[in-house]
Amino acid sequence: MSKYFVQVGYTAEAWAAMSRGPQRVVERVQASAEALGGSIESLYFCFGDYDLMGVVDFPDSRGVAAWSMAVSSGGDVRAFKTTTLLSIEEGLHALGRASQATRAARSPDAPN
Repeated sequence: MSKYFVQVGYTAEAWAAMSRGPQRVVERVQASAEALGGSIESLYFCFGDYDLMGVVDFPDSRGVAAWSMAVSSGGDVRAFKTTTLLSIEEGLHALGRASQATRAARSPDAPN
């Protein structure tokens, strides 16, 4: 499973509806995530450009993309941003590969 950081911005209409009848956010979106093989690790309300942020797990980027489309299609969302997260180990592995690629690009034998 891969982890993704998601940021969601609600419409004014969604805020109005939620203030009239608060709902459990996780339960509202969990079923759609599970239908695509994903799960919600954590969600938080927040202040700033986005209103909700969290970490979700999905088998691949296609699953999280489909989930973001499904959530966004309901009309309550004005913005949905997804960022792929790497574990420290994955990041260190990527840095090692980047170092190899940089050395290869600087090699005197490398094509111009």
